[in-house]
Amino acid sequence: MSRRLDLRKLRLRAVWLLILPFYIFAAPAVNLLWWGAGLSAAGLALRAWAAGSIRKDRELATTGPYAHTRNPLYLGSFMLGTGVTLAGGLWVFGVAFLVFFFLVYRATVRREATELEARFGESYTTYVAQVPAVFPRITGYQGGGSDSARGGFSPARYLRNREWEAALGAVAAFGLLALKLRLWL
Repeated sequence: MSRRLDLRKLRLRAVWLLILPFYIFAAPAVNLLWWGAGLSAAGLALRAWAAGSIRKDRELATTGPYAHTRNPLYLGSFMLGTGVTLAGGLWVFGVAFLVFFFLVYRATVRREATELEARFGESYTTYVAQVPAVFPRITGYQGGGSDSARGGFSPARYLRNREWEAALGAVAAFGLLALKLRLWL
């Protein structure tokens, strides 16, 4: 558990190495803000659906967005981050984000997969064989075994998983970019 917290803290703190220079050098444009906001909104919606569907550390999530991709929270984060960097208007930050995301989340996904396999055994192995790690499949997983189907999306779970923090961060990110754009005009 301590390694899990350490990786999470590292991931959250390391992102500041990108955020501060990003806002200093960002060159937002109106069309890029709109495109970025749309992509980020889709990422936030996916994250919200996933956070409201998962019962962390209690069961193997295989329904809702987890029926289409094993990592909907990370896919949503990728969409959110890509949208913000797109809105920032500088391709170099897009490349930096891709490198950062790949390095950090690749290790995180591998560690979590090992933990889930140890915890859920054959159920997880069957699930992995049928559901892609990142890019979603159109048809949902039908393997069963999850209690998530009984409850579906829960606003209480969304709040308990503190997903509102991602939405608040996105509002702040786009607000700062819009402010910077307005100051330039």
